[in-house]
Amino acid sequence: MYRRKVMAGVVLAGALGLTACRQDMHNQPRYKPFAATSFFGDGRSARPAIEDTVARGQLHLDQARYTGKENGKDISYFPIQITRADVARGQERFNIFCSPCHGRLGDGHGMIVSRGLRQPPSYYDPRLVNAPVGHFFDVMTNGYGAMYSYASRVPVDDRWRIASYIRALQASAAGASAGASQNGAASPQNGAVSQNGAGQSGRAGGLQ
Repeated sequence: MYRRKVMAGVVLAGALGLTACRQDMHNQPRYKPFAATSFFGDGRSARPAIEDTVARGQLHLDQARYTGKENGKDISYFPIQITRADVARGQERFNIFCSPCHGRLGDGHGMIVSRGLRQPPSYYDPRLVNAPVGHFFDVMTNGYGAMYSYASRVPVDDRWRIASYIRALQASAAGASAGASQNGAASPQNGAVSQNGAGQSGRAGGLQ
């Protein structure tokens, strides 16, 4: 019995020792950042980046798509194709990221207002109804006033999809207003979006 206990103890100790000796890549030869070395002629361990190297996925040649501007001015068209599925995706992203401040209807009555924080403008303000669609992309990208940038939270194309949903909200309100003026009661219609909106095909976009 005693012998068995001794053998069991030896096996257990050996097993623990083997696990402790497992190094794999934990202790591989490496240089710390900016460490010096005699291996390269310039004495630096880190190799300089090749000139004009661009990280994968960071080659943003389409200025309009990635900035919402051309020649420093907000564009008035969608630089990506906008389908009904994109508008639906825009609504989903809007409800997640925008509605806490702007409200589900885009009227500026989000939950933060009821908690005493600053009220954002309504999307139905004539200034925003007539604003180029690139304005909304730029605000989401760089922030505006009390609103901070959402560039790190919302991917580029999703920002355009949110902008398309904002245009859909504005178009819906315009259709309801037209119906009220013609029929004496609010009745949403399938009116066309303004020249700055998703209803226009523009140069690359358009609602399908």
